[in-house]
Amino acid sequence: MLGPVILAASRSDRMRRLISAAPVTKRVVDRFIPGETVDGVLPIVRELTDNGLELTMDVVGEDITTPEQAEAARDAYLELIDRLKPLELGERAEMSVKLSMFGQALPGGHELALANVRPVVEAAAEIGTTVTLDAEDHTTLDSMFAIHEELRKDVPGTGCVIQAYLFRTEEDARRLAAAGSRVRLVKGAYKEPAEVAYQQKHEIDKAYVRILRTLMEGEGYPMIGSHDPRLIAIAQELARTAGRKLDEYEFQMLYGIRSEEHLRLAAEGHRMRVYTAYGTDWYGYFMRRLAEKPANLRFFVRSMITKG
Repeated sequence: MLGPVILAASRSDRMRRLISAAPVTKRVVDRFIPGETVDGVLPIVRELTDNGLELTMDVVGEDITTPEQAEAARDAYLELIDRLKPLELGERAEMSVKLSMFGQALPGGHELALANVRPVVEAAAEIGTTVTLDAEDHTTLDSMFAIHEELRKDVPGTGCVIQAYLFRTEEDARRLAAAGSRVRLVKGAYKEPAEVAYQQKHEIDKAYVRILRTLMEGEGYPMIGSHDPRLIAIAQELARTAGRKLDEYEFQMLYGIRSEEHLRLAAEGHRMRVYTAYGTDWYGYFMRRLAEKPANLRFFVRSMITKG
């Protein structure tokens, strides 16, 4: 399987330099990351919302090594919120954050990340939108869930992400499927050991369906993070069986992947949210997109061969 190899490359400084220097890289990266600055991405926000789509916006960057960098990440999100305010999009443009960007891995990281993310969550609430805490590798999750619980005391709409490939997630889903919760379910995009995660696609898919059923039958708001046509169809059936209306759950897909499906689901009346990342520190995000789906890797290699 190429996925683990690509994920290993995502942590290699040598591979980072090699791929970043390739002439074709920017053209391919632009497929997944439509801008490096707020000014560069705002036209995409307008285009997507004009087409009936919603967004969750991510300022990319995870290699935080100092408290000052964590504060800079906080300030980047606060700038984004300030620029979104006059657009009056409300929850049609929410934000996703990785707590690693807010200093979670630094000494005293749990408290540091909470202190940095809190003003972002509060500022988002002031303009009528929300923040979702992304899931990262399994060693960070207890901290993430504790921060999520703390933030929800003052901003109940704060969401979180759970990953179907982890053994723990079915229990997490039962706990989180409560009234007022917002939970995004994804398959998972980090290299995890066999002791904590399913390794085979069919096992992950079956776990995804079991967990999604728990969320649909619960009292919270499920967010289906998948591009898999079969899982999307199953999600629609689970929603019907659970008696959910179209505005009581949503689909989420990545910018640049299956864009026609985004529009199709929105045209059918579904809430369809596009995960839209921007920023200059794109390498780790880009490599995980390649690892998630062989078609993404083929697209990159073909582009290097034909245009490099």
